[in-house]
Amino acid sequence: MTKFEMIRNSIRDIPNWPEPGVMFRDISTLLQNPAAFRAAIDILVERYKDQDITTVAGLDARGFIFGPVVAYELGIGFVPIRKKGKLPYTTVSRSYTLEYGDVNTVEMHIDAVKPSDKVLVIDDLIATGGTMLAACALITELGADVFECAVVSDLVTLGGSKLIKEQGFKVFSLLEYN
Repeated sequence: MTKFEMIRNSIRDIPNWPEPGVMFRDISTLLQNPAAFRAAIDILVERYKDQDITTVAGLDARGFIFGPVVAYELGIGFVPIRKKGKLPYTTVSRSYTLEYGDVNTVEMHIDAVKPSDKVLVIDDLIATGGTMLAACALITELGADVFECAVVSDLVTLGGSKLIKEQGFKVFSLLEYN
């Protein structure tokens, strides 16, 4: 079994959650499986280890699971991109629409990245791409470069990764779901 197969097999499918017709990809079972979690981290670290990335930015909340571990393994800093109102210092913010129609806002500290930074953005999944694009907008607003957007799962049929690429950002996913 390949690392990718092990990761895919460790993710639980939950039909009709959070609403009817949706197949939720639950990564909590991946996180409970030490070999699968290590495989996911190893693939990410191997991909980015020689890319001169200076910072890993993780999206609230599941990007906080993968991002700090990858940053640690790469020997670089981690920046949280949080939901509105969760950061204590001066922030920049971006609003976006979620896949179910709600509007949300993410923020990061104004000094979290600097213009010379090359940032890897990490989250657990891409659905419609709104959260990831908001994060990329914050990073570029502060003058840094987004190296790539990395996720465990890409829900391809929702079009988020395509939209992110159309905006000029690279995307890497461990798994794709159609």
